[in-house]
Amino acid sequence: MRYLRTLSVVLLLAGCASGSGQAENEQSSNTPITQPTDREWPVSAHYDGKRFYNTSGADKGAGDISKFLWQNLWNKEKWPKAIENPPADPIVERVTEGVRTTYINHATVLVQVAGLNILTDPVWSKRVSPVTFAGPKRVRDPGIPIEALPEIDLILVSHNHYDHLDTASLKTLRQQQEKEPVIVSGLGNAKLLRKQGYQNALELDWGEHARVGPATVHFVECQHRSGRGAFDQMKTLWGSFVVETPEGAIYFAGDTGYSPHFKAQGEQYGPFALSLLPIGAYEPRWFMKDIHLNPEEAVQAHLDLNSRQSLGIHFGVFQLTWEAIDAPITDLEAALDKQGLPRETFWVLKPGGIAVASLRRGSQ
Repeated sequence: MRYLRTLSVVLLLAGCASGSGQAENEQSSNTPITQPTDREWPVSAHYDGKRFYNTSGADKGAGDISKFLWQNLWNKEKWPKAIENPPADPIVERVTEGVRTTYINHATVLVQVAGLNILTDPVWSKRVSPVTFAGPKRVRDPGIPIEALPEIDLILVSHNHYDHLDTASLKTLRQQQEKEPVIVSGLGNAKLLRKQGYQNALELDWGEHARVGPATVHFVECQHRSGRGAFDQMKTLWGSFVVETPEGAIYFAGDTGYSPHFKAQGEQYGPFALSLLPIGAYEPRWFMKDIHLNPEEAVQAHLDLNSRQSLGIHFGVFQLTWEAIDAPITDLEAALDKQGLPRETFWVLKPGGIAVASLRRGSQ
């Protein structure tokens, strides 16, 4: 059992931080994609014909993973086995004014805006692992049962790591939806998504976009990586999303380290009405800095993006790294205080928590 548990952790970490590579910085073209297509991917600043890369060259190798796993044996803070969620308010079917945001858990958020129901990185499984009997196990239930969701119009999948692309949850979602939602992810992910029942899955390159109802969905650069096992590292593309709506632009970071891409995207697409930014899974910094924001960097990303409102995600549900379970919140508060920002500009919600704001572009 110890061997199997170690194997599942190794595979999960391999998905987060193995491999190496370097590429020159270059902007992708803004090519619209309106239907699913199997295509040859052009060689670019982030793709060499076989593997994808971060344009910054930020990556960790096998030696770094071995060092992290060895140190991991005694450096992790102890988390509670289980935490109860407060009762959740009922979900409304549609929102036509402002933005209603429900934090479900980890990077799973229901964003209701302009009549659209948008779901990010859906994860309802008990573990985020290649196997169901070992690997990181949740300490908090999802704030909203999957069967309580309204009809979903758009699903955003930032990359294929197990804590972001959960095949069991995606299958359940597809089975309970009367109409197939539009599901969007990076290059190379459509094949897996189609196996879960999403025959019209879209895969985009950085800089490409698709139109979904009243919204335009842009897939944009971030600093992370991909892989679900030892042999598919960096074979699919990771990214963040910009969703332009009549109520303003919404940013979903997914999973990312800090880099100049935040400033560039703030200048190109901002200001943002709402940004969903990860604040957890950041220690130790020598290992996690390339791929995960810490709270101080999340606040800087909030500023770089020119975001009117941000929401913290990716914390307090699965113990993926070393920090204490409450450290992301206390560190975020300290970072906001340091920048002189009101704490309410960066929401932190418990699973099932709902925040509503009128965020139309130009409103105060």
